[in-house]
Amino acid sequence: MTQRTELATVMDRLAVDELITGYAVAVDDGDWTAYRRLFTTDGRADYRSAGGIEGDAGQIAAWLAESLALFDMRQHLIVNRRVHFGLLEHDTGDTASVRADYLNPMRFAADGTPTVPDLVCGGRYGFALLRTPEGWRLRGVVVEEKWRSFPAKAAATP
Repeated sequence: MTQRTELATVMDRLAVDELITGYAVAVDDGDWTAYRRLFTTDGRADYRSAGGIEGDAGQIAAWLAESLALFDMRQHLIVNRRVHFGLLEHDTGDTASVRADYLNPMRFAADGTPTVPDLVCGGRYGFALLRTPEGWRLRGVVVEEKWRSFPAKAAATP
């Protein structure tokens, strides 16, 4: 590998990491316009393993907006990212896949009093990415929820 190729690979890895982080931030902040912009025009997502739906980015954004409105706190932690660059039309690096684990604590909307999370779930994401003229975009997202927990609320102090 030449230095130029190595530098391009590092730059692509940074851009892919930024895209995945942008995904987590858009979901946590409820920024559904930003969420849709992360996808290619034909991009799709599948949340069925977490009790959700499968559809295009617009359908998923609408479903997430409704479903996640129940929670006033969301924090996606996307970790252990494994990136693999692929081939598209014989050009190296025009596609990428990312497998990453997630931990997602959420708290139901309440009276504004800080509390422990009401729901914590974890699993693995499968991201399919495509290099576009606008940069890396999501072509597909598959959520594989592996577990879900409803932690007991901290005992109220007298």
